[in-house]
Parts: sequence; C-alpha cells; structure tokens
Amino acid sequence: MKTKRSLNTLPDKQTVVTIGTFDGVHIGHQKIIKHMINTGKSEGLQSVILTFFPHPRMVLQKDSNIKLINTIDERHDILAELGLECLVIKKFTHEFSRLSAEDFVKQILVYKLKAKKVIIGYDHRFGRNRNADINDLKIFGETHGFEVEEISSQDIDDVAVSSTKIRNALIEGDIERANTYLGYPFMLTGKVSKGKGLGKQLGFPTANIEIEEDYKIIPKQGSFIVNAIIKNKLIYGMMNIGMNPTVNGSKQTIEVHFLNFNDDIYGETIKIDLLNRIRDEQKFESVEALKLQLVKDKNTVLEYVSNQNVK
Repeated sequence: MKTKRSLNTLPDKQTVVTIGTFDGVHIGHQKIIKHMINTGKSEGLQSVILTFFPHPRMVLQKDSNIKLINTIDERHDILAELGLECLVIKKFTHEFSRLSAEDFVKQILVYKLKAKKVIIGYDHRFGRNRNADINDLKIFGETHGFEVEEISSQDIDDVAVSSTKIRNALIEGDIERANTYLGYPFMLTGKVSKGKGLGKQLGFPTANIEIEEDYKIIPKQGSFIVNAIIKNKLIYGMMNIGMNPTVNGSKQTIEVHFLNFNDDIYGETIKIDLLNRIRDEQKFESVEALKLQLVKDKNTVLEYVSNQNVK
C-alpha cells in the first residue's frame, strides 16, 4: 500500500475514492472499504482512502476530549491488511476546514486524487461548515466527470455498529463486544520500558507499555488476557491496566506478564492484542494476597489458551 502524507504527489492513474476518519476500521468500515477495493479492481481504478489527522473534532472543538480507537499508525496497518492500494492522510487544519465544498471537489477530488468514482455514505457531509451533502456531490460529479455511488442507509444500518459504540464498550471494559464490532482484537501499541520491578519480586515479571499518543483510548482499568507477536512468535500473557492500589501506586500503568517468555525486549515497540477481560482492578489486603490472585489470573489465561488450541 502506498501512503501519502501530503497531496503534492498525484496517483498513478484514475481512482475510486472514499473519504472519512475511519476510526477503528470496524466491520462497517470494512464492508465499505472491501467494496471499494473490489470496485477498483473490476473497473481498473486505483483504490484510495482520503482520511484526516488529527481528527476534525480535535481541531474544531478545543474542549473536545475525544479518544480514538486507533493511532494513525495502527489505522494505516489495518487498512494495508485489507488490501487498500493508497492511503492519503490529509493534515486537518482550521484553514482546510474553511475550504468550500466546490473547491474541495475541484482541488482535491478531481485535480489531486483523479477521482473517477467516489463511494460515500448517504449521510456524508463536507465542505465549509459541512454544508454540502451527497446530492451536492452528485451534481459536482456530473460537472467534473466522476460517478458517485451512495452507500444506502440500509447497508450501514444492517451492520449496526459505530466507532462511538466501540469506544463505549472499551470504557465499560467490554472487550469481547468491542472486538466483535471491530472484527479484530483491540490493540495497544507502545514501547517497553522498565518499571519498579514489583512484578519480578512477585514471580510475575512485567513489561511496562508506554503509549506515546495521548489521544489513544485506554480501556477500563482491570486485568486482561492478551497476546502479541514478539520475534515472530505468538506469545500470550496477562495485562493489568490500573493504579496498583495494593502498593499505593500513584499513576496509571499498563503492564504485561508474558507466559513462558524471558527475552529482553526493553526499548522495543510492540503491539498488544486484548482478547478478553479477567476482572476489575482491586486493592488486596496484602502483597501475598495479590500474588495468589495473580496465580489465579495466570490459570485463567492458560485455560483460555487451551480452549483456543482445541478450536
């Protein structure tokens, strides 16, 4: 997949384009994107997604505290796996938001992206103050020589999923529901750093995961079953997101204990897939009581892995 972080380089040929932030690239998004990719193949057009970063709400609403399901790099990797040919990441600014609908179509869709076909949702709005809709886009298409294919409300409603529903599931700690909506495991990507060493003292050494992107949503605090590809091996583990109340922790940490894995991975960036939630974070009466719970958690992970292997 080609990735363009500016509109200075033009596509190699005419394109089929869809537009959106696609946060989560969930099963509803995937339905649209796969259709667009197949359309491109059948009609000899390059499949292009025009997406925006930062999220428009981050720019236009100063008090917006929106958290995103994917970092921009995670979104990139998911789209590449779907078979997209070209991803254009347009920096979203106040200046760009003031572009009129007509100028957006002429300058970006027609001149920059060479759009021959635009596939878009029935409720898509664009241009300054989002004052243009799909009917306006169809009129522009007749003028500038591109076709507009509308994704019907039925097609979108049939999926019955949205990025907001996924964010709510994550905030509630319902990883299984979030993963069902996503069509893949929710992920956290970060650099492995050294912690205070408490896990090692308990017999459960952990990798601390530092997530640089402050806009990335973090699920409800608790313990989770996770896995990761590390040095080309699938490794399962248990992750804790929380404040470590038993030892009077003062800030939220994300720590993973990997099963049957002792390699030094400090400084490496890894992607952790969250598969299921074990329990809420809790304060134990003693460190010994915490250790006993960790043994139970490990057995929960082992049982989960065993069930996966049976399947």
